[in-house]
Amino acid sequence: MIKNFIKTAWRNLKTNKVFSFINVFGLSVGLTCCMLIGAYLYQELTYDTYAENAKQIYRVELHSSGNNAAADFPNVDIAVGQGIKNFYPEVLATTRMEKNRPVFVRYNENQYKEEKLALIDSNFLQMFSIPLVEGDSKTALVDPKSIVVTKAFAKKYFGEAPAMGKMLTIGTDLLKVTGVIDKVPDNSHFHADAFISMATQITPNTKQTWSNVGYFTYLLLDKNANVKKLEAGFPQLVSKFVVPEVQHDMGVSLAEAQKSVNSFIFFLEPLTDIHLHSATKYEYEANGDIHYVYIFGALACFILLLACINFTNLSTASATKRAKEIGIRKVLGSEKNKLVSQFLIESVMLTFLAMLFAIGFVYLLLPYFNNVAGKDISIGFFLSFRVLAVEIFLTLFVGVVAGIYPAFFMSNFQIISILKGSGGVSKQTNRGGLRSSLIVFQFAISTALIIATFIVYQQLHFMQNKKLGYDKDQVLVINDTYALGNNINAFKQQLLSDNRVVNATISSNVPGNNAAGGTVVYAKDIAEKGNRTEISISIYWIENSYIPTLGMQIAKGRNFYPSAVSDSASVIVNEAAVRDLGFGESDPIGKTIIRSGQRHYTIVGVVKDFHYTSAKQKIAPLMMLASSNSNGSIIVKIKTADVHALINDIKNRWSTYNAAAPFSYAFLDEQFASLYSAEERTGQIFTSFSIIAVIIACLGLFGLAAFMMRQRVKEIGVRKVLGASVGSITVMVSKEFLKLIVIASLIAFPITWYAMYKWLQDFAYRITIQWWVFIVAGCIALLVAVITISFQAIKAALANPVKSLRSE
Repeated sequence: MIKNFIKTAWRNLKTNKVFSFINVFGLSVGLTCCMLIGAYLYQELTYDTYAENAKQIYRVELHSSGNNAAADFPNVDIAVGQGIKNFYPEVLATTRMEKNRPVFVRYNENQYKEEKLALIDSNFLQMFSIPLVEGDSKTALVDPKSIVVTKAFAKKYFGEAPAMGKMLTIGTDLLKVTGVIDKVPDNSHFHADAFISMATQITPNTKQTWSNVGYFTYLLLDKNANVKKLEAGFPQLVSKFVVPEVQHDMGVSLAEAQKSVNSFIFFLEPLTDIHLHSATKYEYEANGDIHYVYIFGALACFILLLACINFTNLSTASATKRAKEIGIRKVLGSEKNKLVSQFLIESVMLTFLAMLFAIGFVYLLLPYFNNVAGKDISIGFFLSFRVLAVEIFLTLFVGVVAGIYPAFFMSNFQIISILKGSGGVSKQTNRGGLRSSLIVFQFAISTALIIATFIVYQQLHFMQNKKLGYDKDQVLVINDTYALGNNINAFKQQLLSDNRVVNATISSNVPGNNAAGGTVVYAKDIAEKGNRTEISISIYWIENSYIPTLGMQIAKGRNFYPSAVSDSASVIVNEAAVRDLGFGESDPIGKTIIRSGQRHYTIVGVVKDFHYTSAKQKIAPLMMLASSNSNGSIIVKIKTADVHALINDIKNRWSTYNAAAPFSYAFLDEQFASLYSAEERTGQIFTSFSIIAVIIACLGLFGLAAFMMRQRVKEIGVRKVLGASVGSITVMVSKEFLKLIVIASLIAFPITWYAMYKWLQDFAYRITIQWWVFIVAGCIALLVAVITISFQAIKAALANPVKSLRSE
């Protein structure tokens, strides 16, 4: 019997080629989206689960709250991890990691700039279950000046020669390769090409402090440890270790320092929560966002649901073609359950065919998807045994869900109605309420995605074109200028002698590169009045040419003098710092601020606020210190139409100094644009899914239109005989469908407004959602629907009424 069902199903597929193709195409597109998003979600949700004891590992984090602001730090000070372990027996082990600055690595003639180096404790790789393919993980990083590299890193420098025991020059240090790993797993919240022993930087004489940050610190807890109880004891450690440091560094009374107990809060973040739930600006790498997991998960479900709805509408639309077949089967004694089984088998067969096409689409689209999503998913993932099992289950599930209504719909055809020539559709089954509801649902989702796409791109455009407080256009950033050594100023003067160069300045702090230092400060005179406002503040080290080169504006006071020595005790702050320090309307010029270490600075100028980090974040307090040693980059303001020729000339000048690093540059506006790559990807994803949703919804609408035209073929024939024009018939038919699109838009508008309003709250500076976005999105949905419906409506209106009325 099953064999007969399959033969019949295959015959029907070949008979209705057009509808079968549309059905298969719609389902394959839905399955493709579901599979790609499913792979993305799987990777996001399995981050850091590769560690053997992942559920027992926690990262120590810090919540610091001043009088006016609060900040979360994913890293803590050098002594915190071991200190916690010493006090709590449920802490089995602790380990640390510190991100190393970009540095040039050399072996013989091979020299490259490496940006993915980290310093780690000797037990770090063991705690995270990262095995060594060469060397001993227990001893590889015990000694100073030792380094463990990845296979790719080793091949880059040593070729096919053995890496063990080789000596690498890293900056000015000579390090010995003591181990090789394959690589850090892709689903890890940190990645590095090489790990340097922490003992290289930290010696037994290093001061063990608690009140700073910088070290990513992890604890391995006992299986039965109570995390909440452990965290409840941390304030005692703050009182014991942090308070004395604050009292000494800030020069305040013990009573004032005791306030740190409430404002300096250590807490534990589960390892497996870091990637999706920790989003501070100080993360080792940019993390994911649990909200996007929810959004993309919902998108996958909606797209697949749209495809199923599309299948249902097309199946019911073509059902009347099979009325005689169903009637004959019933006359010959076929039971309803057998008819249902027949139609479900056809549905599952179509879905299996769609799955085969979907795997092909995945193969073709995977490079694009990886690029947009920032992933490295291989086609092998979809062909693995476990995933294939999921794909087979998904195929069966979709086949049954999409085919269940058409199966019962067609099995309910009445024999008498079929013999009368009415197609077998009773009054009950002729009701189009369900099909109309499905079309409304499809276009509500499609309209919502169109609106979301508009708003995402509006917010992106707003951030990219927001006034930043400095001039980013035609600004060249020359990197690694420390490699010039003592010749850096001579090189700068050569640049300034070129009439195509407007200005130039030396600094390691370039807006947008997150390279700012940090400290804690308060205003001395305000503290003396009993209103001490201690704030966290970023630090820029600059020359006096920095502010004019970038076109920043001094709001009050003056710029630094040309000689940094003259302003060694001076500071320029931004307007956010003036506000948060508590100066209010009083003039801050000439006032003293005190930073940790009891270092005093006199405010000589106030620079207008500028976005030194992404415009997604609120402008935070910033202090600028005069320095002649901040030599990481030269920022050059240029004015020329032939930028390429200027860069070539600068490169030639660089080569005359025999610098220890190759010439490297970037444009400030391009660096700025890269800050919004995540929003760019979100916009591309919403655009792609909006197009897909509209296509699938149109297929469903096409199916319903075809169904309705068949139901009303005699009515249309009568109207034509009575003189109705093609245009009037087209309008009459289209009007009913357009009502559904309007209803769908009205449903989509408030839901999408609320969802996008919540999404925008993550941005410190954001757009106001405009009413016209909804109107435009609704009009797009209407236009697409009109084009889709018109094909069937005009075809029905042009049909010869003699053929439709022949049976009357």
